[in-house]
Amino acid sequence: MKPRMNFYQAAPETIDALNALETKVASSGLEQSLIELVKTRASQINGCAFCINMHTQDARKHGETEQRLYLLNAWREAPVYTERERAALAWTDAVTQISETHAPDDIYQQVRAQFSEAETVNLTMLIATINAWNRLAISFRAMPPVKKASSAA
Repeated sequence: MKPRMNFYQAAPETIDALNALETKVASSGLEQSLIELVKTRASQINGCAFCINMHTQDARKHGETEQRLYLLNAWREAPVYTERERAALAWTDAVTQISETHAPDDIYQQVRAQFSEAETVNLTMLIATINAWNRLAISFRAMPPVKKASSAA
């Protein structure tokens, strides 16, 4: 697959607006580890290789464990996430797949049990933002950097 365009260069002012939203969400008070889990999970659902690569690396830089990253695709069955993280991941799944789920009341109640109203809005904006990035990266075929494997001697 080959990149279609560099969307950063094609419309820098528009991308700056999305970056500003990203910055605002990052400083909203949500835990950095939670932010990276949500970004990675939404990217998994959307199949965005560029974003999965980026956010798993970012998560590791912020202290996330390999085990939790490996198990993220099966988070419901994995006992390594807190109740707050589980609520955020359930909301991530529901909001990312909104056309199918319509953000069900039971998941909303699970989120509200763990997050204040403001945190719920910020979490939802986080999910919306990563979904926007995923759509840009997938649409324009952003490619993750590929490291060449070292040959065995």
